[in-house]
Amino acid sequence: SGTAWLFLGVANGDALLYDDEWQQTKAAFPDNFRLDYALSREQTNKSGGKMYIQDKVQEYADEIFDRLDSGAHIYFCGLKGMMPGIQDMLKEVCESKNIAYDEWLKGLKKSKQWHVEVY
Repeated sequence: SGTAWLFLGVANGDALLYDDEWQQTKAAFPDNFRLDYALSREQTNKSGGKMYIQDKVQEYADEIFDRLDSGAHIYFCGLKGMMPGIQDMLKEVCESKNIAYDEWLKGLKKSKQWHVEVY
């Protein structure tokens, strides 16, 4: 009954993982599955630089923060090197919303809404 929203980041469109399956899922569950790609060598962010996951997530920051405020969970999976950029972006969004980032993150962790699996 909820929504799963996948932000998938790769260098090029030809490197998309399981794209056929994701597209089938999106077609089968249009009200419950959203899909956004961050293609770092094909797309540009709002500053004209490479498009990374944090840039794509930031495009939808208001909606994502609203969802988190309503109890949604957020999962990050992938290379550990991506997390500093993601955390910097989240901190920037928090500051723009007059939210204390450290307390906000602590609250997500306490309510078990924050999930990170990096290597």
